[in-house]
Amino acid sequence: MPLFDFLCADCGHVAEILVFNEKTTVYCERCGSGNLKKLMSAHSSLSGTSSAAMPGPGDTTCCGSSPGHAGCAGPGSCCGKA
Repeated sequence: MPLFDFLCADCGHVAEILVFNEKTTVYCERCGSGNLKKLMSAHSSLSGTSSAAMPGPGDTTCCGSSPGHAGCAGPGSCCGKA
């Protein structure tokens, strides 16, 4: 079951939401709105074991921002920081 990133058009909240199938209706976890836009998720450009908790210098695939500045560093986030 895929995880997708969504942006709420009403309150601006961005969240990862588990979508079971194409008939699944998704709602904003902050305001409850159904007015969500699916975002493009970027994968990490790193491979192998990491010596640091964050991706390396020059990696800008963390929600389109540099690591540590994306504002999405929660559990299961695209930054991978717990």
